[in-house]
Amino acid sequence: MDWTGVFPAELPDAIRGMETQGSTRLNSRKRRKEGVGPNGATETDGIPLKVPRNCLGLREPAPFSDELEVDYSKPYIRVTYEEALRGTPLDRPVRVYADGIFDLFHSGHARALMQAKSLFPNTYLIVGVCSDELTHNFKGFTVMNENERYDAVQHCRYVDEVVRNAPWTLSPEFLAEHRIDFVAHDDIPYSSAGSDDVYRHIKEAGMFAPTQRTEGISTSDIITRIVRDYDVYARRNLQRGYTAKELNVSFINEKKYHLQERVDKVKKRVKDVEEKSKEFVQKVEEKSIDLIQKWEEKSREFIGNFLEMFGPEGALKHMLKEGKGRMLQAISPKQSPSSSPTHERSPSPSFRWPFTARTPPSSPASLSRNKSTITYDISEDEED
Repeated sequence: MDWTGVFPAELPDAIRGMETQGSTRLNSRKRRKEGVGPNGATETDGIPLKVPRNCLGLREPAPFSDELEVDYSKPYIRVTYEEALRGTPLDRPVRVYADGIFDLFHSGHARALMQAKSLFPNTYLIVGVCSDELTHNFKGFTVMNENERYDAVQHCRYVDEVVRNAPWTLSPEFLAEHRIDFVAHDDIPYSSAGSDDVYRHIKEAGMFAPTQRTEGISTSDIITRIVRDYDVYARRNLQRGYTAKELNVSFINEKKYHLQERVDKVKKRVKDVEEKSKEFVQKVEEKSIDLIQKWEEKSREFIGNFLEMFGPEGALKHMLKEGKGRMLQAISPKQSPSSSPTHERSPSPSFRWPFTARTPPSSPASLSRNKSTITYDISEDEED
């Protein structure tokens, strides 16, 4: 297919670069500033090449091998490992085969297929999936049936072709039929079907390409988690509407799970109430602390104002002193000046005793003091 005019001119180089999917191609770039950079980097740092925005994307699942037309008229010559590493033409990719059970397809499976796809610059990955019959006979019961496992592998982005009902042991006829150059699998000996390593003859033929297992994840680990937490998952599915018969749960266990579910709900409510009460108490404590602080401020202000008014040197004492001085000044008589002339007191009018014509007896002093007056009165009577 001619890509001219559809994508930019640099896209073929990008396509050739994309053939090494998952490979760690790094571009060294010198830092602008010398010395230690971010994250402890010093002089140079490896920066991965960016994928162009208009890159190709998968829109359909990988096809099955029995649905493809193969031209067997052309002879197929295997490539050597060195030729595969150097890179092959676009019309002659290196055909790599990887097989497995792929039950409960997880990231460990995807990473293994990614490594198989990234073994060579130009790789066409064929994945074989064993049927339920072979798997149950040689390995054990599976969680997913063969159709589900086929479908899971089909939708992995690194897979170009899927072989259904793949053989347990690879024969020369099978390798020739699918024109396989290399077989990818982890290097740990896989003992099964009465053999210490089912890939021994592949390794001896120089067709084995090792990959690395992803630690911490496997189908057995996932099943172990489910078995370990069986009660939790059984209760969850009962709550979601599954019947006890579908879950293969007895009547007694069903009632026990329902009771546990109710107890957990009550515990959750109690926990929620406790959390809300803690929040309420915390808010009350914060409010009380604020109130206490405000009360202390107001009390200090009140005490200061009280002392300022009623203290030993308060304003009230000064007010009383000033008022007392004004009162004393108001009630005290004014002293006459010493240079003012003296006036004799006028005699008081005479007082007569009632019912008598005579005046009361007087003291000698009064008699002598009023003698002249009496004489004057008598002389006036004589004139009359």
